[in-house]
Amino acid sequence: MRPRVLADIVGQEHLTRPDGLLARLIKSNRFGSLIFYGPPGCGKTSFAEVIAHETKSRFVRINAVMSNVAELRDILATARKLPDNPTLLFIDELHRFNKSQQDLLLPDVEEGYVRLIGATTHNPGFYVNPPLLSRSHLFRLEPLATEAVAGVLAGALADAERGLGERRCTADPKILTDLAVLCDGDLRRALNALEVIVLSLPEGSAIGEKELEVFARERRIRYDANEDEHYDTISAFIKSCRGSDPDAAMYWLAKMLAGGEDPRFVARRLVILASEDVGLADPLALPLAVAAHHACDFIGLPEAELTLAHATLYIACAPKSNSATLALAEAHRALKTQPVQPVPAALRDAHTKTNKQMGQGKGYRYSHDYPENISGQDYLEKSLALYAPKAVGMEARIVERLARWRELKAQLQG
Repeated sequence: MRPRVLADIVGQEHLTRPDGLLARLIKSNRFGSLIFYGPPGCGKTSFAEVIAHETKSRFVRINAVMSNVAELRDILATARKLPDNPTLLFIDELHRFNKSQQDLLLPDVEEGYVRLIGATTHNPGFYVNPPLLSRSHLFRLEPLATEAVAGVLAGALADAERGLGERRCTADPKILTDLAVLCDGDLRRALNALEVIVLSLPEGSAIGEKELEVFARERRIRYDANEDEHYDTISAFIKSCRGSDPDAAMYWLAKMLAGGEDPRFVARRLVILASEDVGLADPLALPLAVAAHHACDFIGLPEAELTLAHATLYIACAPKSNSATLALAEAHRALKTQPVQPVPAALRDAHTKTNKQMGQGKGYRYSHDYPENISGQDYLEKSLALYAPKAVGMEARIVERLARWRELKAQLQG
């Protein structure tokens, strides 16, 4: 069922439209190296084969997992002997090549002896050498929509030449849609699943819910630790908590846990959220998040999921204030842009006789000797306004308290 022409590729309309960059490059047959980046089963290999077919290029395909430097040298040496017929070198799982292997490609890519098409499920910015990446057009592929996958499954079920049509099995559109949903945008997995189901049934059978049960039980969530899915999902989780959406936060939490994420990693993010985004609006968020982190250590999965759910809901539903984050940023900015202030003499350490003789601590006013602990003393030589409390949650009381203390201080200094 592999597509034969560009128009046959489904679900990547942003790349296959006739007036798009990729279509124009293929039509003119004037392109250098291309890198296709996207999740499994979204069409990266199909693009490579279609490009080779439509440009009538000499096509060499290798897998970075199975290949080695010796094989790569042989391919490049052969390509140099055929300058009038440039080689289209397709490297699947390009991210598996180390730096030296990627560097080996550079001279021949530069001279045009080979036109590289790389396919990778990993972020090229992390795994492809900058010189090679700068010489390539990068195209990102998206997971296929459920409707696109279901449409291909229907075609495969009916196609007697390239599909499963000779088995004469049938399926309602809903069944094919459900199977597509279970495969999470991975067309290869969906076609493999359909083939297994059809070959397990007598010819002419109807595929029903019963046949999908085994795939539903074994459904795997696409989640690669330390890769894009990891970073994208934790980003969505953090922003959902920050945006006070407990339903979205719980969904992303469940996805991470189902994908095998380390619960301590999630707990650490919750601790950060408690200070960065909740802060003084609800000071109880931080000890609760720290407690959740400790609980993950001594409880472990699966019970620690409950602790993470507890902390996630608390933080998502708590009033939000980033005043601590902003105050710290303002303090750092002041240190970078202004002269560093010395510690006022009255505030310096006076525990030793020498320090006292030097006048350190002289003039210090002990705050507890004054009403509401306000002595009227300044604690910076040059006053700075760094902390701006927000009138939300418990921090609203701080707004009132600080205003009162400013009045008292002004009176004492006046």
